[in-house]
Amino acid sequence: MPPNTTSEFDRQLRELEAELRKLETEYNLFFAGRLAKLPWETRSRVEALIKRYDRLQIQNTAERFRFQGLQAKFSSFCELWERTLRSREGTRPGARGRSALEPPPAPAARPREPETAAAPPSGGPVLTTIRDPERDAEKVRALYEQLSEARRQAGESEVPFERFQEVVRAQVSKLSRGGEVVFKVSTKDGRVAFTAKPADGESEEA
Repeated sequence: MPPNTTSEFDRQLRELEAELRKLETEYNLFFAGRLAKLPWETRSRVEALIKRYDRLQIQNTAERFRFQGLQAKFSSFCELWERTLRSREGTRPGARGRSALEPPPAPAARPREPETAAAPPSGGPVLTTIRDPERDAEKVRALYEQLSEARRQAGESEVPFERFQEVVRAQVSKLSRGGEVVFKVSTKDGRVAFTAKPADGESEEA
């Protein structure tokens, strides 16, 4: 059944966008060691919204394109998070194909040791999307902690948070074009790289 009005579905899409931003932030906080467990509740809520809207017959072309973009973004993030978890823990699907991102069956898995939770991924990059550094302050802080931990493990000097904030603001101002900027922390050959790019463009050193 199609949504009653365009404005109502627009409100629903804004709700989905907010939940997806929240989920991204919670995963980044988890990988930075600031959350004790993966955000199963928020992820389940996002999945439920996407499944519900996917069943709608969306007549408005712009709204359909917007929803498909959110759907693709969620799928891309899930793939990245799963790769990151597997690179950190050697997690593999269970005998029945259980994904590393699915909630474990009862009894719950043992809590992570603090140092394990704080460790950055060793085999894959972590991506964070930022549109407004002030509004996305938690994302900026989580990204900074991931970068700092990666630099510590690589034996590199730590960057002051104030300087990091300036870099993020400058990159968003330069690259956003009214949209999101994707920041990436990665380690290759023992060196830490911090890059930024428009959501639809080429990356450059931040």
